[in-house]
Amino acid sequence: MIETAFLALGLVLIVEGLAYALAPSLVEQLLEALRAMPVEARRTLGLGALAIGFVFVWIAETMGA
Repeated sequence: MIETAFLALGLVLIVEGLAYALAPSLVEQLLEALRAMPVEARRTLGLGALAIGFVFVWIAETMGA
């Protein structure tokens, strides 16, 4: 179980690191766009991402990961 958590955290850090390494100006534009969004829209976006993440984890567990 702890191995899966480390694997998931490592994959998140890889994706985050790639975004900052390959397109730092795009990350800045994304942050500006997020800043311009109303708080409630950001909250909804975050809850949607959270729900999708749970679905992905559930699918992975169902497949035997």
